[in-house]
Amino acid sequence: MWKRRGRALAVLAASFALIAAGPADSPVNVPEPDGLWTGPARGYTPATLQGARVVDLDGLDALIARDKPVLIDVALADQRPTNFPADRPWLPTHRSIPGSVWMPNAGAAPLDPRQEAVFLSRVEALTGGDRTRAVVTFCRPECWGSWNAGKRLLSAGYANVYWYPDGIEGWQDRHPTTATKPDPAWEARPRLDRPGEPLR
Repeated sequence: MWKRRGRALAVLAASFALIAAGPADSPVNVPEPDGLWTGPARGYTPATLQGARVVDLDGLDALIARDKPVLIDVALADQRPTNFPADRPWLPTHRSIPGSVWMPNAGAAPLDPRQEAVFLSRVEALTGGDRTRAVVTFCRPECWGSWNAGKRLLSAGYANVYWYPDGIEGWQDRHPTTATKPDPAWEARPRLDRPGEPLR
């Protein structure tokens, strides 16, 4: 009897946990914030980005073949482990979609206005000043950075923004990645240690 009661209590506790999580916490029911997302960088993201088009891998493949879009990778750079020996070089390799431009953490929010200006200036240069050119933002699955980057571009007047939420890992399901260095102009941006803005 006690065993049955224990099982019933465990089932009840699990049910309450699911109710507490709520449908808003599931990957398909996350509402879009009014502006940029300023919470944790990793977590469930909305299924949409109003004003942009969300693409899966098939859609991205077709877009690359058809429109040669500008590919913007905003994934965070790997952090040096705290227990990594100080006398050894830290040489992480970031792998990304071939042809993409990597601007680590460009999807952070808040982002200092001077850094945001660098981001928008780089995208303007990459698109040749054509705000109708297709631009794809991505990072990793369940990463708000690429959502924010797309939102920034929409706010700046870009009319052909695509968001690829499956990110680098989604690309690897079918294609090889390539070693990618940070964009030099983005690396030269003002380095400001602000609360809520993790920097490499």
